[in-house]
This record gives sequence, structure tokens and C-alpha cells, in this order.
Amino acid sequence: QLQLVESGGGLVQAGGSLRLSCVASRQSWSALGWFRRAPGKDREFVAGINWSGEGTDYADSVKGRFNISRDIDKVTVYLQMSSLKVEDTAVYYCACRKGGWSRVAVLTTEYDYWGQGTQVTVSS
Repeated sequence: QLQLVESGGGLVQAGGSLRLSCVASRQSWSALGWFRRAPGKDREFVAGINWSGEGTDYADSVKGRFNISRDIDKVTVYLQMSSLKVEDTAVYYCACRKGGWSRVAVLTTEYDYWGQGTQVTVSS
């Protein structure tokens, strides 16, 4: 069983920045991604990256503001969030897919493992 542990969440003012990190317990994954769930809403895709790191995808709502990256040696995926808005407030989850895939995964059903989530709160 692969475990994922997120960190880096917190309270920030609108316009500020945060960087989320997610460490995997072992290096046995292909696609990596970040999702979020705001109060009263379903979990939604935020950003994804493939194994090579050459492929990324973002939700329209975060394009140009968020950046996903991964460090294979550290078995870590990052989400750099800038120009944060109040509507970015949510619990953020990282996810990974087992090996054997080369493209970016954007659906929750395409991921095999999930972290526990980290709260991001953006104040006005």
C-alpha cells in the first residue's frame, strides 16, 4: 500500500502564495495530481503531471496561477499556488496512479491512492 502525506496548507490572504507538498512512501507511481474539495462541493481536479514531468494539465480556474511539479528523487509532488483567491479555499488532496501510465490523469477514477488532505484557507 502506497501512502501519501500532504503538507503546506494554511491561512493566507487573497493575492498571496502557498506551496503544497506531497510525499509518497515509495516510488511506484506514474501520474500524480492534486484535487480539492470546497465546502458543499464535490472533489474537483486542480492539476496533474505525468511520470516524465513533461506533461501537465490544469483546471481552467487555476491556469496561470498554479504550477505542479515533482521531484522523483524526493518522491514528492508540489503544487505552487500564487495569486490565491477566496474561492480557492478548500481541502487539497494529492493523488497518484500506479505505474504503467504515461499520460496525465484528470479524473478521480484514474487515481489509485489518495492523501488525507491539507486545508487551504484564503481570506479576503
